[in-house]
Amino acid sequence: MARPRKPLLSTDRIVDAARELVDTEGLAAVSTRRLAAELGVSGPSLYNHFRTKDEILEAVADSVSAQVDLSMFEDGRNWRTALHDWAVSYRAALRDHPNIVPVLARGPGRRPAALRLADAVYGAMVEAGWPPPQATSIGALMRYFIMGSALGSFAGGFVDDESAYDPADYPHLGQAHLLSELQEKIDERAFETGLTALLDGLERQYEQVAGAV
Repeated sequence: MARPRKPLLSTDRIVDAARELVDTEGLAAVSTRRLAAELGVSGPSLYNHFRTKDEILEAVADSVSAQVDLSMFEDGRNWRTALHDWAVSYRAALRDHPNIVPVLARGPGRRPAALRLADAVYGAMVEAGWPPPQATSIGALMRYFIMGSALGSFAGGFVDDESAYDPADYPHLGQAHLLSELQEKIDERAFETGLTALLDGLERQYEQVAGAV
């Protein structure tokens, strides 16, 4: 009987394995030796696809960028709704893969999916009537806000020990020990609150831009 063939090594298989390692164990867990063991191949065979660990992490980051929905910039939604829906999709991708955020935060570099994302946002803003310099600023602003929201959890920063918040020292933190239990809800609400405030501010600027035309 013929022995079962191992799946051929491919760029996608390497990226999938690396992304799983990053998700479960963090960036430090990724190495060519570890990936080769996970994939059942020899270490040197990885170099046919990636020259360095950094290249692998860049590819993992781009695979996460590729998960962000961009359809809202193509289906007729107005610029504010499109930005809102895109931001929610972007944050969802980062929430699912938080350990790769430090790599994504470096900027798009040469990563194709990240560049398509930047191109879509900038193009949609210019098409909506924003002057190019402001469209660039909007893309940067949104990226700062979304990345920042994914770098850590506000609610997760509080311990669930009531004694840590002595009313004599922290008279307004009597319920702080309960925050960690509601981490996801609090963080989602904070994100929506900030996103709404940001978009409200942009809308006021847009009215000035439109009035100047």
